[in-house]
Amino acid sequence: MNRLALVGLLLATLAVHAQPTAWTADFAEARRVAGLLPGRKPLRINAVKFAESRRTKNFSVKGAPAEPSVQARTAFQVVYADGTVMVDAGMNQQIHRFFGRGAEEPYDSEAARQLEAALDRARLIVVTHEHGDHVGGVIASPRAAALASKTILTRAQLQTLMTAPQMPEIRLTADAARRYTALDYDQYYPLAPGMAFIKAAGHTPGSQMVLVSLESGRDVLLIGDAAWHMDGVRQMVGKDAPWIVEDQPAVLDQVRWLNGLARTAANLTIVASHDDEERRRLIDSKILGGRLE
Repeated sequence: MNRLALVGLLLATLAVHAQPTAWTADFAEARRVAGLLPGRKPLRINAVKFAESRRTKNFSVKGAPAEPSVQARTAFQVVYADGTVMVDAGMNQQIHRFFGRGAEEPYDSEAARQLEAALDRARLIVVTHEHGDHVGGVIASPRAAALASKTILTRAQLQTLMTAPQMPEIRLTADAARRYTALDYDQYYPLAPGMAFIKAAGHTPGSQMVLVSLESGRDVLLIGDAAWHMDGVRQMVGKDAPWIVEDQPAVLDQVRWLNGLARTAANLTIVASHDDEERRRLIDSKILGGRLE
């Protein structure tokens, strides 16, 4: 083989190795990690919708019709026998206006007050990712210092919030960032009895899924914004919203993985944060509670 051919082969090999690694996860391993910490598993999960955005469905599900669709703004309360863990923290009305389109996009002040009270009572607060509607209720709160002492943020989430926050209201200074428990982990992390993180960078650099294995034997996977609507998982397609910047190959890997789980995993419920139709269905079927405790 001549020198030019060798150089070409070397360049081709380097190009192959330079390709990003496909995202994947092992659900059985995530369940094992969720069972590592001793203690009773969670009893139930409650959901609260404190606001909504009015979009057409094609933004949430690529290729869907441009028909009216509601994006619910939600947070979740994981209830143990002796306390609660909050997954996502909501946002105040000022941050809602960043997303909103005036009066046509409601903000439920009473639900927001209930969420604030639930954050105050929680033993622990975590977020699926570092966008304002998920983390604003901690960072842009009058009680930010007290809430920070029981809030875990990953280093990727903290880095985004310090250097490239979605909006000025959630920017963290270096001093403020030190008030939070900073976490770094490889792929899975045992958060509490029956709970585990699954690292899922894609929608944001700090995105993660939260697996909750209930005492009843049901598993609930809170996927944050990996998909905005469960049709994205069912059809294995991403979003088509020009205002977001995400790692689309990673997100597509995630919705394909979730599609496979939905078809094969027994006693598993997958919850996309913004799917209002699915949220109401899960509350009606008693899989999620419809009020915070």
